[in-house]
Amino acid sequence: MDVYEAIKRRRDVRSTFRSDPIPDEVLAKILKAGHLAPSVGFSQPWNFIIIKDVEKRRRVLEEVTRQREEFARRLEEGRRELFDKIKIEGILDTPLNLAVTCDPSRFGPNVLGRHTMPETCEYSAVLAVGNIWLAARAEGVGVGWVSFMDKDRVKAILEIPPEVKLVAYLCLGYVTRFPDMPELEEKGWNRRLPVDELIFVDRWGNKVSEEFKKVLESVKI
Repeated sequence: MDVYEAIKRRRDVRSTFRSDPIPDEVLAKILKAGHLAPSVGFSQPWNFIIIKDVEKRRRVLEEVTRQREEFARRLEEGRRELFDKIKIEGILDTPLNLAVTCDPSRFGPNVLGRHTMPETCEYSAVLAVGNIWLAARAEGVGVGWVSFMDKDRVKAILEIPPEVKLVAYLCLGYVTRFPDMPELEEKGWNRRLPVDELIFVDRWGNKVSEEFKKVLESVKI
């Protein structure tokens, strides 16, 4: 699978996971792909915590469920009914979960490139998540990013030091199918915006030319 195919077919998986184990060789390739991500100042701020322990995952799921219920209470009735039908995690459905962290102190305090934008430390860890996601898709492994959580509660469960930031909590597993479109689009929660509406030239709000718009419409990946 080439990179464009992996990008196009990547999905945030929630409801089609299988419990089959991921072979160590496959997991190793996925994690090495994450470690090959670019990082500001070559700081490599990430750590990867493989979570197989069922009791730890149950504790994380309790926190996720609590946050899901809190979010549902904020929705209008019709939106809440739709949300109730949407699965948001595969914490116990998958053979393992993966936490990706960011250590701002690594090679610090004066990391090249972070003087004016310290947040690029976390951005670098997110690039590692992107690599993990694409490599997993190329290996036929689904990934779901779980964000319904109080990060400090989950950090405590995983015994992550206070100074280290939790960037992503991922569920990894083989799937029964990869949906043809993102699950939230499939369920009617949202739609993909036209890309030409999101691109500006030289300044905010200055839209692309009609000629380039036609190019965007004609190019297929």
